[in-house]
Amino acid sequence: MTTAPPESRDRIYRSPMALIGGFLLLVIIGWLGIDAVVSGTGRTPWLALAALILVLPLVIAFTLRPAVFANDDRLRIRNPFRVIVVPWGEVEMFRSGYSNEVFVKSGGKYQLWAIPVSLRGRKKAARQSARQTAGGGSGRGLGMFGGGMQGGGFGGGTPVPEGPTRAETDKIMDDLRETLETRGAAKTSQGEVAVRWAYEIVGPAVAGAVLLAILVAVG
Repeated sequence: MTTAPPESRDRIYRSPMALIGGFLLLVIIGWLGIDAVVSGTGRTPWLALAALILVLPLVIAFTLRPAVFANDDRLRIRNPFRVIVVPWGEVEMFRSGYSNEVFVKSGGKYQLWAIPVSLRGRKKAARQSARQTAGGGSGRGLGMFGGGMQGGGFGGGTPVPEGPTRAETDKIMDDLRETLETRGAAKTSQGEVAVRWAYEIVGPAVAGAVLLAILVAVG
């Protein structure tokens, strides 16, 4: 009897600044909202409760939730309102401009919310690379992953510097491109793209919006 090979462990990519900002926002909003619910008078507690139900899921969706999971078989993208699972065999290419995106062979395009482009990081890397080149450092590129037009070209923004000095998010995109190159043709990397809506986020946010609209309408 043959057994299926164990699934490889996910590499998880997230934005540390988004996590920190999301945590601070939740603390501030929670503190103000709970204070209004407990200490408010008249309709204030109900309005505050409805606002909390609306705002908290949205803050979580855009800060704490986004993540990219990559293993040898597939790429799983957890965006604010959707989860997209893309086998490597279905990935057409990655593109970095003002945002990082993945294109699939069926024609779809999905943004990688958890890997935001840092124009400041690119400028810093470009300055460091220029200093290294001026000082006799290696200016050699990283092959297909190091050029300023990698992954199908950029839609604007600061060019990605060649050489070993690169912005952190560009290094992550290099890693994903390398995985695509090595695993795109593997048998276990074939399949269809699957998209699931995050109803655990959408549901409470819609409920909070409806409740808030009713409270405002009835005066």
